[in-house]
Amino acid sequence: MKIIDLTHNFTKTMPAFPGDDPPLLIEERDDDNKIVHYRIETGMHIGTHMDGPLHMVPNGRMLSEIDVSAFIAAGHLIDARKKARLDASLIADIDISPRDCVLFYTGWDERFDSPDFYTSYPVMTEKLAHALTAKKISFIGIDTPSPDRAPYAIHRILLKEEILIIECMNNLSYLLTINRFEVIALPAKFEAEAAPVRVIARIEE
Repeated sequence: MKIIDLTHNFTKTMPAFPGDDPPLLIEERDDDNKIVHYRIETGMHIGTHMDGPLHMVPNGRMLSEIDVSAFIAAGHLIDARKKARLDASLIADIDISPRDCVLFYTGWDERFDSPDFYTSYPVMTEKLAHALTAKKISFIGIDTPSPDRAPYAIHRILLKEEILIIECMNNLSYLLTINRFEVIALPAKFEAEAAPVRVIARIEE
């Protein structure tokens, strides 16, 4: 079995969405007892993270209320490189079953530390979002900071149907030649609208 980590490292220098506070990741030491521990202060929408329904849907559920089975799914990788807009044609010929997940590889993870990471990323069309909801999938993942921009219509279409959204994924290129894989995406169990998530792909060899 092969495991691929699809998660960016969480660091104190990682980029934050424009207008959001940067994360604080502070090392603290107890030299008397030879103990090191870290303290964190962060928004939930930074680095590799998962959006839950409450993020954009009034009275939507928090991630901590979602059954853990929703975070594990058979995966499909969509090669969306060089696409300024991700449209429904990308999944037209893909055999997607209910409860699967769909990951979109744009190559944007390579710009994670670049000034334009949060400003000029490709976005999804509403037709693609509706096509995904029709498939009744569990979640989508993308290597950009968001599948859309304000006023966030794509978020609302997906989250209204409790299709979870993973943003800022990493290393999706490693799945380009893999036909079958399982995605395990476990968010921290905060009582919140979103959370950092550790995402892996599991591949049977």
